[in-house]
Amino acid sequence: MSLIEIKHVNVGFGSSGQRTEVLRDLNLSIEEGELVAIVGYSGSGKTTLVNLIAGLVKPDQGQVLFDGKPVTGPGPERGLVFQTYALLPWLSVQGNVALAVDQVCQSETAEQRSTRVADAVDQVKLTPATRKLPRELSGGMRQRVSVARALSFAPRVLLLDEPLSALDALTRSELQDQILELKKRTGQTILLITNDVDEALYMADKVIPLTMGPAATLGAVEMIDKAHPRDRATLLADPKILASRTRLLDFLIAQRDDQAESSSIRALPEATPVDIRSSRPTFTFRWAPAHSAIQPVKAKDQTAPHGSGHGFVSISQLAKSYPTPRGEAVIVRDFNLNIQRGELVSIIGHSGCGKSTVLGMVAGLSSITHGGIIVDGREIDGAGPDRGMVFQSPNLLPWMSALENVMLGVRQVFYQLSKTEQKDIAAHYLETLGLGGSFDKKPGALSQGMRQRVGLARAFALQPKVLLLDEPFGMLDKLTKLELQDVLLNLRERTGTTAIMVTHDVDEAIYLSDQVVMMSDGPAATAAEILHIDLPRPRHRKLLMEQPEWHHYREHLLSFLEERAHLRGVTTHHRRADATLLRRAASLSLQAAA
Repeated sequence: MSLIEIKHVNVGFGSSGQRTEVLRDLNLSIEEGELVAIVGYSGSGKTTLVNLIAGLVKPDQGQVLFDGKPVTGPGPERGLVFQTYALLPWLSVQGNVALAVDQVCQSETAEQRSTRVADAVDQVKLTPATRKLPRELSGGMRQRVSVARALSFAPRVLLLDEPLSALDALTRSELQDQILELKKRTGQTILLITNDVDEALYMADKVIPLTMGPAATLGAVEMIDKAHPRDRATLLADPKILASRTRLLDFLIAQRDDQAESSSIRALPEATPVDIRSSRPTFTFRWAPAHSAIQPVKAKDQTAPHGSGHGFVSISQLAKSYPTPRGEAVIVRDFNLNIQRGELVSIIGHSGCGKSTVLGMVAGLSSITHGGIIVDGREIDGAGPDRGMVFQSPNLLPWMSALENVMLGVRQVFYQLSKTEQKDIAAHYLETLGLGGSFDKKPGALSQGMRQRVGLARAFALQPKVLLLDEPFGMLDKLTKLELQDVLLNLRERTGTTAIMVTHDVDEAIYLSDQVVMMSDGPAATAAEILHIDLPRPRHRKLLMEQPEWHHYREHLLSFLEERAHLRGVTTHHRRADATLLRRAASLSLQAAA
């Protein structure tokens, strides 16, 4: 008999007239001591599935059994760790764990409860931080407090609902290993909900994909017959693991493609956006005063010359500084770049190197200290609709629907059109981005990935000359990120829009770009090198990753980032580790979304 059994379960939410079926005919068995991973897109019903086992949601039909008995509600034998930390900010690590223990273990003595807390904190290696408050902890440490809280009940099964998705790559890797070490010590059964196929392959005994909702169900089980510990760098050298990965990704991507093909896209009205700004003279640059700390520097080791001649977008000797009590703080200096019409250029570099500062100056959201920016033969002077901006967070107005959020900009730049034509423009881009059935939904009813699609639709609907993207997929789960990269690539190639994107993802930069600008570390950061990506368009990941050029570009960019991390010395231990992790994990990313 399995420890956990789900038999022909259906779950839906809402009243009978507006009911949405979330899970349909779900069947799952988990044996004692197994680590099972469920992978799927955001909004597919993964959290509903884990809540079924936790006893927080009841099935409409079917059975959920734990150790042969029906699950009727929550219980201490099932420890649950959520994606968000949910810690009380005024309580220490010990206090947050003790709060849960005192509620669940009231029949025990104070000494027994205190021992429970201490053991749980020790299991996640937080004993030195016992007295610290949440604000004094890193994101990874706060998530370990959540794990300790679940472990304090000594549960037979640990339910992990995307516990690592909000963490950076290095911290995520460390916590993966700690969870595996914990499982080895305790022999616990673990159900891991994740959006990362590579994470599932690295950690799990079996991996099961979930179809896209509504009415989601489970796909075929992939047994991962490889002993722990597993090596990230060589995991895909095992033909069986590689075959499992390919089947999982093919299954998940097919779900996405089926949904996309089921929706129709209305025709785009023929219209030209009206530039509502007053005209400005061209080629007028701002030069720094004689006392400025900004001095021109020459970019070293350039793969290709930049800054000479003129492109559709020309950035010349761009610099940004701020006055401080200790003198001028130079953020960016002597940044030069030429972009041809229709190109997509990525800017990469370590955190704090000035990537977003450059993008902000191109957008007109940040003043220029020195130099100038020309777009289509005209110097920019402040923000304008000729430059559409997409942020990491889409910043939608919460009281407006998806359609209304897009219409805000459309009304400004297409004010000469009728209301029907304006709506058709907004609807066209929402439908193109797979949101045809979500016009009337407000941001609170949309997943993070769907909200970012609205942000992209809003930017594209302005039909800007230049699209500016500030880590637009940085907050998304891995599957949604890969999907939206393809959506952006296809939409941009259809419209011919010129684009500049800030990213920290090497694979994303290579896959999307014509040029990759590598920023030196700040302060006084600059374009240290520009790499031209000579890969054919339209692009397909699987075909590209079979080409030696892809590996050459990737090695070049990773080497640059690793070298910059080493140049910063001992203060950049985490950056060096991150760069090393990227290199070690290269084989895990090379065939992403094949």
